[in-house]
Amino acid sequence: MSNYIPTIGLEVHVEIKSKSKLFSDSANAYGMATNTSVNVIDLGYPGTLPTLNKEVIRQALRACKVLNCDITRKMHFDRKNYFYPDNSKNYQITQNRTPIGTNGYVEIEVDGVKKKIGISDIHIEEDTCKSAHRGSVSLLDFNRAGVPLIEIVTTPSISNGKEAMAYLTKLKEMLFYANISDCKMEEGSMRCDANVSISKTDVLGVRTETKNIGSIHNVGLAIEKEIERQEKVLETGGIIREETRRFDDKLGETILMRVKETGNDYRYFIEPDIPYLELTDEFINDSLKTLPLLPDELKKKYSEIGLSSLQIEKLINNRPSNDYFLGLLEFKTNYVTAVNLLLSDISSYLNKHNKVITDTHLSYEKLVSVVDALEKGELSNKNVKDLIDSLMERDLTLEELKKEFNIKNITDDSFIKDIITKVIENNSESVNDYKSGHDRALKYLMGQVMKETKGAVNPKKASDMLVKELNK
Repeated sequence: MSNYIPTIGLEVHVEIKSKSKLFSDSANAYGMATNTSVNVIDLGYPGTLPTLNKEVIRQALRACKVLNCDITRKMHFDRKNYFYPDNSKNYQITQNRTPIGTNGYVEIEVDGVKKKIGISDIHIEEDTCKSAHRGSVSLLDFNRAGVPLIEIVTTPSISNGKEAMAYLTKLKEMLFYANISDCKMEEGSMRCDANVSISKTDVLGVRTETKNIGSIHNVGLAIEKEIERQEKVLETGGIIREETRRFDDKLGETILMRVKETGNDYRYFIEPDIPYLELTDEFINDSLKTLPLLPDELKKKYSEIGLSSLQIEKLINNRPSNDYFLGLLEFKTNYVTAVNLLLSDISSYLNKHNKVITDTHLSYEKLVSVVDALEKGELSNKNVKDLIDSLMERDLTLEELKKEFNIKNITDDSFIKDIITKVIENNSESVNDYKSGHDRALKYLMGQVMKETKGAVNPKKASDMLVKELNK
């Protein structure tokens, strides 16, 4: 077991959902043709002036609320001065001295233990343009220049890769459900840098930074590999330098990019072209009033109506189905059965046809009628599979579809009991096997019941009645 204590902090850049960019009216959109969503402000032409996007401030306030941060009511923007090809102005507009949010936290749970990961600050800044390297040539796409970001900086309160992954998973979930960002790491709308140091004492070790790690899994892996690398360096008499590194997922290790020989001097000063911003109670309250239920609130709500932890996890991981289910709560029905349908037959149909549920004819009233019919035994799971395409694609009621498909399920308890009695009398050997503890015998007997009824009986109802008769 290692004697070294790791200390880890994360810096996460998240693209904000808004129609336009942070300081210009260019569209904030992913996937457009290269250099088509751009204007003279994005390109940094001399004499151009930035105009602050109010919606970005609203979204950043929502992020502060979601992440339990204190809100800075009077703030300004700063210029971060540096030269790099993807930064045509030679400075980036950000918030250095007055971040919009401070002193927040995200609560995670790892191996049954809860822990609060501290958030030092949330600040708003503009993105740079995107570089693409082709051999000895570098190409620049300014579509991304000026895209609004929030940078979420943790305190050094993370102890290992598993905690980092839990934090990022929770962060992504919360920001996505709050409609602040789509958080698609594969598209670059959520990017993570990991700062790692190790020490045997309370004095922190020398920190390295691993930049732009491409997935939550790789963040955890990169942290563990960097801890391992630093331990080997120190144990063989070497020293850790302040470095910027990257994670190579094919090699499974962090790779040196550059050594930080001196501290960066960005010569921050207050952005002269943007006035100080003072947030009123009215603006803050108006920005926060439309926040939807977040995952932790949903989990509590769903648990109270009887959903299992597995159902809850699957539902929350499927945002369109979750949003649909929230609307279903306005109706009285068996929610457990409804969720099972949403996550099985309905989900299979949607995946097969590449649709979302709102693009179908499955109204709440129609789904409730299906659930109620299943509960009463008037419809079987097999019937649902046979009807699913018509339920989703046609504007017909369940009763109209049952008539068209000639579905007449047996609901008469006395008739079902007669069938079960017949099956028991004709299969005495299997009955004896069941009473001797052989589970397969029950499946065989159940199969005979379904055969006798030609599948026109609710399997759960028939199974319950069969077990009752066998146990007499």
